Amino acid sequence: MNCMNKLLSLVVSLALLPGAVFAASTPDCVKVNKAQIEALFDKWNESLKTGNAQTVSENYLSDAVLLPTVSNKARLTDAERVDYFEHFLAKKPTGKIDMRTIRLGCNKAIDTGTYTFTFADKSTVSARYTFTYAWDGKEWKISTHHSSAMPEG
Repeated sequence: MNCMNKLLSLVVSLALLPGAVFAASTPDCVKVNKAQIEALFDKWNESLKTGNAQTVSENYLSDAVLLPTVSNKARLTDAERVDYFEHFLAKKPTGKIDMRTIRLGCNKAIDTGTYTFTFADKSTVSARYTFTYAWDGKEWKISTHHSSAMPEG
């Protein structure tokens, strides 16, 4: 067979393959709504109240990126996130969303806006945030968390 016949034969063979062969590589999109994504922040905020850095870190994918509010160091591993939260939790923070926008996609979601943390000593810090979430096959986890203090007092 010449090259053209081989190519035509291949194309015809691919066209006859069942659709399931191609569908197997396409992930199913997990249905999620804005209220469910809002609840993920509430879950994270409740984990802060435990005072346990490991519990907070369990909200994140193992390869998640944390760009925290009160540290100059990016946290890229579970151990680095636990280290950050051990220090942050010592202040006994509680977060409150001030405003947000949520965008939904296939097995991912973005929650971005502003929030305010109140600490045990009654001090507060307002910050901008972005949480990106990913479906890990079992549950929604934080894939990226960026937080930065508001530049204007």
